[in-house]
Amino acid sequence: MQKNAILITGAAGEIGQALLAELAAGGKSPLVTLDLQAMPAGAQPSQHVQGSVADATLLAGLAEQYRFAQIFHLAALLSTSAERKPALAHQVNVDASLLLLELAARQSMEGGQPVQVIFPSSIAVYGLPDLAAKATHAKVGEGDFNDPTTMYGCNKLAVEKLGAYYSNQYGQLQAEVLTRLDFRSLRFPGLISAHTAPTGGTSDYGPEMLHAAAQGQAYACFVRPDTTIPFMAMPDAVRALLGLAAAPAAALGRRAYNVGAFSLSAEAFAGQVQTAFPGAKISYAPNAARQGIVDSWPLDVDDRAARTDWGWAPEYDLQRCFDEYLVPNIRERYE
Repeated sequence: MQKNAILITGAAGEIGQALLAELAAGGKSPLVTLDLQAMPAGAQPSQHVQGSVADATLLAGLAEQYRFAQIFHLAALLSTSAERKPALAHQVNVDASLLLLELAARQSMEGGQPVQVIFPSSIAVYGLPDLAAKATHAKVGEGDFNDPTTMYGCNKLAVEKLGAYYSNQYGQLQAEVLTRLDFRSLRFPGLISAHTAPTGGTSDYGPEMLHAAAQGQAYACFVRPDTTIPFMAMPDAVRALLGLAAAPAAALGRRAYNVGAFSLSAEAFAGQVQTAFPGAKISYAPNAARQGIVDSWPLDVDDRAARTDWGWAPEYDLQRCFDEYLVPNIRERYE
């Protein structure tokens, strides 16, 4: 007999560890985690499965054992790695997502209740053509500039579209009425965590300079000082995932939502770091390829739909993010 559970893929990553802790603290159980890596000490899943989310046999075994009410699909090959290995990125980011959507679709039909699939997308789905367009369109809405310039962005946009299809059209030619899954997605800005080290994302120049400064290491930033994108503290990212998951389906007007918090330049980020760590040595050595990617991302996002439909509002503005979350916790981490 299948057990009821919540599945978290990519649970050993930055978002996964924070989300798992929040779900465990809230008494949500059982929590089943899936990742290529072992879970770090202190993590509290009911069961951890170490393996690939792209392994169809592994997923089939989990589906036999559990009926999932929710799937938080966090597993991904991040942007910089995806550019280096685009075929692998498609396999991990798209093909594996399709396997999970098929699993959720089957369980929705069999159980007569929609399985909720929560997916973290990214501002990488946007592709502004040049810096002039970026300056002109200060806040980008969900339907604007959906022309990604990276494999990672293409993958994220593809999964958004697949999720919408499985939620709205899957099985439409069948005579009987089907129970479809409930796909919901957030387009995250650059995420900053005080408790886990950055893992190679293209927006990680901010977190990298902060973690380097806390360790007394010099840091050469791989983008120009004027480079500006939106960021968000990890606790707000977890709140956004849980807030979207808790929203009544009837209140949601779309399948993918922007969420924002604050926007700042690399130079302003460095200024915050140097205020907290006066000895920080930060220089600039722009990498042409990575710079071009970040230049195609918006200065900020228009998240009015999330605020209107399900009450999104960040708790951490720029100053609170640094003063109350990042600096104290990162100091403690490296002491």
